[in-house]
Amino acid sequence: MQLQQSLNYGPAVSAAVAADRIVETSIPARLDALPWSGFHTRVVLALGITWILDGLEVTLAGALSGALKQSPVLQFSNLDLGIANSAYLAGAVLGALGFGWLTDRIGRKKLFFITLALYLTATAATALSWNIASYALFRFLTGAGIGGEYTAINSTIQELVPARYRGWTDLVINGSFWIGAAMGAVAAIVLLDPAVIGPDLGWRVAYLIGASIGLVVLFMRMWIPESPRWLMIHGHPEKAEEIVGEIERSVVGHKRDGGGADFTKIRIKMRDHTPIGEVVHTLFFTYRQRALVGLVLMIAQAFFYNAIFFTFALVLTDFYGISADHVGWYLLPFAAGNFLGPLLLGRLFDTLGRRTMIMFTYGVSGVLLALSGYLFSIGALSAQGQTIAWMIIFFFASPAASAAYLTVSETFPLEIRALAIAVFYAIGTGIGGVIGPALFGALIDTGSRSSVFAGYLVGAFLMIAAAIVAWRYAISAERKSLEEIARPLAFME
Repeated sequence: MQLQQSLNYGPAVSAAVAADRIVETSIPARLDALPWSGFHTRVVLALGITWILDGLEVTLAGALSGALKQSPVLQFSNLDLGIANSAYLAGAVLGALGFGWLTDRIGRKKLFFITLALYLTATAATALSWNIASYALFRFLTGAGIGGEYTAINSTIQELVPARYRGWTDLVINGSFWIGAAMGAVAAIVLLDPAVIGPDLGWRVAYLIGASIGLVVLFMRMWIPESPRWLMIHGHPEKAEEIVGEIERSVVGHKRDGGGADFTKIRIKMRDHTPIGEVVHTLFFTYRQRALVGLVLMIAQAFFYNAIFFTFALVLTDFYGISADHVGWYLLPFAAGNFLGPLLLGRLFDTLGRRTMIMFTYGVSGVLLALSGYLFSIGALSAQGQTIAWMIIFFFASPAASAAYLTVSETFPLEIRALAIAVFYAIGTGIGGVIGPALFGALIDTGSRSSVFAGYLVGAFLMIAAAIVAWRYAISAERKSLEEIARPLAFME
């Protein structure tokens, strides 16, 4: 099948013409009716690798902490590391907002290349850092690229994957973060070994590995089509029809009759953009209950994950005496638990349902964190016991965190989907993620287990509160089309 296309979709319908032009289409129903195929697998691989890159980046930042502190050039403190990690997350917040707005305005496909190019450049530059200011700046720019990736990639996957597979697919893709984490852990083990390269040069090579992987991904994405759902609303219905026809021929062997009775049609008034006032009204007035759920889920998981994971290596080195070049070994089982959670529990989000599973995974994660935090505070856990505890906790926390992205990306209209992801990711990460690493870095610097336990209790409380909110207010979106969950703003009766 040949789905590769240029970034020029042909002449768009002008704003004046689009205002009066209505198109009747069965494209959403035809996409949802497709069986799983090689096309969907390739989309997942080419787009889902974003989370692998993010996992690699975050893991390197954590696993290389010891080496950055020992570097004769950088000589970072725990506070420096916390600031740099917060800079990465701050970049992700601003990148998500800016690129999210562009994704809804100019299309998903164009943003694939812009955000990935920024990630590549900034990651390579990180390897050349000479002080805390330069390192934090390059981490900020790397985060901006990853944040932009989140918005474009999540929205595209949602719009191309059939409804009955959407929950499990989204969770597994987000869970693939931990494949990158495992790669980062192995890279840290090898590159920080004094007998191989050594800590001062090893951390620089580690970041160059991330840039090299991103370069491969750039070529993998060349053949991925623009979202037909986005095209049909933004003045390119003919191109959308052409792409869907090519997908159908590759999957079922022929183009399906869009005019047949088997496919539900919807009527759309085409537009070239969505005014920001309409975006704000839709997010916080029309769908304010969904906005509440999205915000709570995002804030809770962002604090829970970023606060704990960004300081993973610091806890092992400062409280358990694990050397920096051995941290990677402890990260591997931790990463395994995080990936197996979405893989094994993900199907239940499409069968038992969203509300039940979100409540369950968030609630269990919070309770287990509080329990393990108490055992840590009284010194009842060894380094191995602490790792096992984290592995069990994040078996449940990983699908919970992925469900936050799933919830936001599928419960808002198509025209603002990417920006909705960006807004809730930005607010959640800004409140929960940026504060978390710096806070825990300061708590760990006190040398007090009780202080760190207090931080764990904050994370546990947020997760349990999110579980209650989800059970009360989340919607049952399993196995439903995106248009059924949230009508496009351009929908016509």
